[in-house]
Amino acid sequence: MLLTITTTAPPATDLGYLLHKHPDRVQAFDVTAGTAYVCYPEATDERCTAALLLEIDPIALVRGGPSGGDFALGRYVNDRPYAASSMLAVALAKVFRSALNGKCDAKPELVATPLPLTLSLPAVPCRGGAALAHALFAPLGWAVEATPIPLDERFPQWGESRYVSLTLTGTHRLADALSHLYVLLPALDDSKHYWVTDEEVDKLLRAGGDWLATHPEQTLITRRFLRHRAPLVRTAIARLAEADDAPAEALDNAVPDDADAPDKPLPLVQLRHGAVLAALHSVGAQRVADLGCGDGALLAALVADRTFTDVVGVDVSYRALEFAARRLRLDRLGEKQRERITLFQSALTYRDDRLAGYDAAVLMEVVEHVDPPRLPALERCVFGYAAPRAVVVTTPNAEYNVRYEGLAPGALRHRDHRFEWTRAEFAAWTAKTAGTYGYAVRHLPVGDDDPEVGPPTQLALFTKEAT
Repeated sequence: MLLTITTTAPPATDLGYLLHKHPDRVQAFDVTAGTAYVCYPEATDERCTAALLLEIDPIALVRGGPSGGDFALGRYVNDRPYAASSMLAVALAKVFRSALNGKCDAKPELVATPLPLTLSLPAVPCRGGAALAHALFAPLGWAVEATPIPLDERFPQWGESRYVSLTLTGTHRLADALSHLYVLLPALDDSKHYWVTDEEVDKLLRAGGDWLATHPEQTLITRRFLRHRAPLVRTAIARLAEADDAPAEALDNAVPDDADAPDKPLPLVQLRHGAVLAALHSVGAQRVADLGCGDGALLAALVADRTFTDVVGVDVSYRALEFAARRLRLDRLGEKQRERITLFQSALTYRDDRLAGYDAAVLMEVVEHVDPPRLPALERCVFGYAAPRAVVVTTPNAEYNVRYEGLAPGALRHRDHRFEWTRAEFAAWTAKTAGTYGYAVRHLPVGDDDPEVGPPTQLALFTKEAT
């Protein structure tokens, strides 16, 4: 297993002080599952990279606990020596303990300094695919590059494995970056190599207490970190709610009755949120307008992501905005948090100068609710008058509807949809709109990309150079 941590903040070799590991030495540490090594492949004032390499002892792995799943050979034949999982998280916590706890006696001012960081893990087990990696890391301010790894490059028809090559880029305190990895690597894998006890709740809260309480995937992360142990999950959720000053009634449905059962596939709405956040991060957006925000589900994810400094929610329905305000708990937010959020009523088919000046606008599952004759007015208002640097549009893929049981042939997914586009129709509309208003456009699938009918949701990212 391999993790590299790179910074370019001069002098970059100060990374050695924060990690308490000298760049000129190769150091080895005994850990439960084997030996962890720390070295520096590069160490200059301009760029410094620290590498944590975990070499697994297969005998210790067999003795150590439930590493290989439920079948007998699984304890001997598995991916644990190679894929970054809870073993790497435990090694990270031991080898970089002082850095994780935010201690640096030699240069204490560095502890509180956000640094430009790049974290790279060549192989990460990810039960939920690249979209889950985006959904977990993007709200924390990381630009996420999660590339699925094929089962076998010689046989592409076999499809993708459950592993991704993961690269995270962002500006964070090193202690925060390490805490993200410590909590989220086991969550991505949905497994741990050791028995989970009550102590795991304390570990989770120590590592994630500063950010997990407001994370939009808080429950999923907590369940997976605690191996679906329902009593532990309920305890952790309750303590996180206390830390976030949430009302007690918010806990009623926080943990489902089957919290000790394996996770179901990630719902499409969550995959959609993760894809939108990833697209926004890819263009460096900080000021974002959610157009047609509805009850604020995406707004909650945007607000939880500290990258976005200014978030506006717009909807034609005043009642929807009231729901969004309640979901965001605007009346309970501190002044600094409240200043980041603006909600107002507006119709997207009429010019509204309040929408101008944002880095990016999102039309998530909006265009299909507009009567086709009114679409040119929406295009003119969003792409022409508001004219953000980037626009993210998602809409259903009509071709995928045949995969939904109970949906009659030719029927639409929602009674308020005016239409649903095929991939070719969506591509034609995006190309025409991009050409008219001076944008470039690229398309991305959201959800499983069916080889015959495509993904359930199609996403278009419009971009143009700043003027």
